Amino acid sequence: MSGDRLQKIVDSLTVRLKRDYLVEKSLSEIQEVLQSDRAVLYHFYRQWQGQVTCEMLSAIELSILGSIGADECFNGEYAALYEAGRVRAIADIEVEPIHECHRDFLRSMKVRANLAVPILTAKGLWGLLIAHQCSGPRTWLRSEIEFMEKQAQNMAMSPTIQDS
Repeated sequence: MSGDRLQKIVDSLTVRLKRDYLVEKSLSEIQEVLQSDRAVLYHFYRQWQGQVTCEMLSAIELSILGSIGADECFNGEYAALYEAGRVRAIADIEVEPIHECHRDFLRSMKVRANLAVPILTAKGLWGLLIAHQCSGPRTWLRSEIEFMEKQAQNMAMSPTIQDS
């Protein structure tokens, strides 16, 4: 293996490790500050197709790592809203007026309350930063929403995310 090729592999791994550390640190802070049951990063690897690539949990049985989204529910219409900066705070999925496929998807992950904030880079919608309350309904405070928005902005500004 040539030195140039090896260096490219090492550089790629270094960037990935820096991004993973940044994401884990942010999710840990979110989970700690919000005292949510779950904090996740949902990364879009293709147009409107993605998966949970990192999570912080209050209990291991709440893990949804690797889960893919309900692609039939998340379409261009939803994506456009998040690309425009939409933040979605759902206090109780059972009473919120949402599509039934979205409600079923959230139920399948044991979610009762949901807070989703877009991670926007110059290239567009990179992913979603999400906090879940599984134990019951939850009214998200303005300060909690602003904290999540700041975390998403910090992630979006990171060169390791901008370049991926």
